[in-house]
Amino acid sequence: MSKLKIHRIIEEQIIERLNGSNKIVIIYGPRQVGKTTLAEVILANLDLKTLSVNADQQKYIDVLSSRDFDRMNAFVSGYDILFIDEAQRIPEIGLNLKILKEGLPNLKIIVTGSSSFDLANKIREPLTGRTWSYTLYPIAFCELKNKLNNFELSNRLEERLVFGSYPEVVTTINREEREDLLEEITKSYLYKDVLDLANIKYPNKIKDLLKLLAFQIGSEVSISELSNALDINSETIANYIDLLEKSFVVFRLSGFNRNLRKEVSKMDKIFFWDLGIRNAIIDNFKPLKDRNDIGQLWENFLIVERSKYLAYNKIHASQYFWRVYTGAEIDYVEEREGQLRAYEFKYKNQKNGR
Repeated sequence: MSKLKIHRIIEEQIIERLNGSNKIVIIYGPRQVGKTTLAEVILANLDLKTLSVNADQQKYIDVLSSRDFDRMNAFVSGYDILFIDEAQRIPEIGLNLKILKEGLPNLKIIVTGSSSFDLANKIREPLTGRTWSYTLYPIAFCELKNKLNNFELSNRLEERLVFGSYPEVVTTINREEREDLLEEITKSYLYKDVLDLANIKYPNKIKDLLKLLAFQIGSEVSISELSNALDINSETIANYIDLLEKSFVVFRLSGFNRNLRKEVSKMDKIFFWDLGIRNAIIDNFKPLKDRNDIGQLWENFLIVERSKYLAYNKIHASQYFWRVYTGAEIDYVEEREGQLRAYEFKYKNQKNGR
């Protein structure tokens, strides 16, 4: 499986948008999830004269933050499509792309960004109505399903629960290499957007917070308890969780509530977009037979895979868990097209969810 090439579901959607529209295409997603690779595959399929820009380089930052149409026009002259990688690094990127697009309406533009909260703030307002936005997640099980049969998928399920689904991890066979990759991603990339782009008062507390959240997946999270454990005020804890959500590390599931007296919905559950990252944070890559958190891993896995499936297939649904004061609980509730669907997740042998 080391040379397995995984087709990303949103590839055709983006190609269709670029062929049929002159709107700017934005691909969000965490670092190391394959955004650049996906963009390169798309550009190769389009067969247009492409100007590729790595926004880490100062010479490109200077031009694309200049607000000077003549300068930007000279920069892209002769090209059919402009690709900007890590666009969040360019100051006022949204305003500058607006200037460029107004002057060159037929120029196709595709940008990637690893930090949704920063890139979105810089792009959405000046480019309202001028963009198509996509989010690329770690490899989805429905993407693996296009490459592997059911027997292979079943055999590799434990790998996904322990090592997660980052592309390089999925395509690496060696266990030690997988652990090293996840350690590297966690140490070098996981906190980078939050620490670089947000005004973090206590950077070490972010790591401590993530460790506490990692042990609580599948359980309701009390902001006040986290505040007491970390000796930080509740407002700061809430802000940190919000930043971690916006940088694609975690996401929350709220309690389903129809204002019935017996329902409990004050606290959210928090899950990780990638279980390999979660297990790296708590330093636990033990096989399933030696773990006591299989139920938590299984619940996180199923909810995150369902979330990816909904996003990639453009299915609009509200997602919740449900619990009442008597203790009765349903792991996952989905509200879609006026209907409610409820799911209970149980792990038995290799898999058994319903």
